[in-house]
This record gives sequence, C-alpha cells and structure tokens, in this order.
Amino acid sequence: MPLQALPAFTDNYIWTLADNAGRAVVVDPGEATPVLRAAGHGLQPVAILLTHHHPDHVGGTRALLQSWPGLPVFAPDDDRIDLPCQRVRAGDTVDASDWRFEVLEIPGHTRSHIAFVGHGIVFCGDTLFSLGCGRMFEGTPGQMLASLDALAALPVDTQVCCGHEYTLANAAFARAVDPDNAALRRRTEEAIAMRDEDRPTLPSLLGDELTANPFLRVDSPAVRAAVARHLGRAPGDRVETFAALRQWKDGFHA
Repeated sequence: MPLQALPAFTDNYIWTLADNAGRAVVVDPGEATPVLRAAGHGLQPVAILLTHHHPDHVGGTRALLQSWPGLPVFAPDDDRIDLPCQRVRAGDTVDASDWRFEVLEIPGHTRSHIAFVGHGIVFCGDTLFSLGCGRMFEGTPGQMLASLDALAALPVDTQVCCGHEYTLANAAFARAVDPDNAALRRRTEEAIAMRDEDRPTLPSLLGDELTANPFLRVDSPAVRAAVARHLGRAPGDRVETFAALRQWKDGFHA
C-alpha cells in the first residue's frame, strides 16, 4: 500500500494512500497541481479526506472535483468547508474502495478538526506534528491536550501523517525543552539527514513521538521541570503545563 507525501506550497504535504492499481485516497489537497501531476503517473483518486477547513488543506478540492466529478469528499461538520461533501463526526467510519478509516474528533487547532485512522496510519492534519503540535487558533489548551492524548493512545506503530514539514524547527524547540533526551537527539539527527537528502521527515512513528515530542510528554519530569523554570514556578496541573509549553513555543526563536 504505497503511502506518499506530495509536497505543496512551501511546506505542506498532501497525502495519498494507494493500492497496487493506483487507486488512492487523497488527504488535504490544499492545491490541485501535485495531485494532477501524480495522476499523470497513474494515481487514480477514489476519495478525498479533509481534516480541517484551512485553505492550505482544502483549497485544491474543487479543482479535483472538476477532473473527477462525483468523487466522494469526507470532511468535518463545518460550514466553512463550502464543498459538496459528506460530513463525518467522531466514531463514524469512512469507506472508500478498499480503504476504511475511523474518524476521531481532535479539536484545538480548529474547533472542528478531525483525524482519519486506519491501516496503521493516522492522518492528523495540523494537530500533531513530528516533535511538535499545531497552534491553537480556535481551541483551548484543555481541548488540544485531550486531542493529543487521544492520538497518543493509538498503537505505537501507527504512522503519523501530518500536514507540514516542520520537524527541524520543532526539533530546535524540543531540544531547548528537553536537551538530555537521547531519543530526541536521535530523531533530530535522523531528520537532518532526511532533509539533507531532500526527503520528507514524515511519516514518523507514534512510538518515536511518545519518547521525543515534548507535547506528548507533559507528564514527564524533564518537561515539567523545564516548564517550571520557564514560568518561574511549578505549573498547577498537566493542562497548565501544556498551555505554558505551547505559549513558550509560540514565541520561540532558535
């Protein structure tokens, strides 16, 4: 089952998951051109999956529907996605050709953000990144932490397919928070080598994120201690730890 990250814009990825005949689901097509180019090499879209309403994740969908009329589109229940689509919610199942995905609601980056889980993969949009997490444009720290907890509960061998190539920037912050983390050091070195060869650093494995991503490790003594030093006091609970960590990242410059 070939899984491919199609580069788009400056640092976006459009994900495709195809069978041996080229039939594929397309995830978060912010622009149509990379998908159309892949179609020229045999890709045959059978469905489009949208994780949230931001234009860099949905903007190419209408053009793809012009090329493949009637192509099913699965999207969160959000009127800001002004497209012919099937609205899906937590617990729903998406079937497309031989593919089946379960829907998770993971608000925080946006209020209606969802993820698609299946075939050992999670398409998580802009909620969880390798070594980081998304900004909270619409949600609360409690919501975002609960969403990350839900993703962290997936099997450790799940492939994390997120929407942007942010790994090296995230690594710089993560190492400022957790400089003695050997797993983080290994992941950083791996990511540097991949980018030096112009390869995506994604997908990552959830098990690696659990050992190296500070936003999935708010309960670890090292991360709590780093946040306490940054705040000048101990955080009151894990939600405050996460909120302070995310705020710290928002203003971080390597």
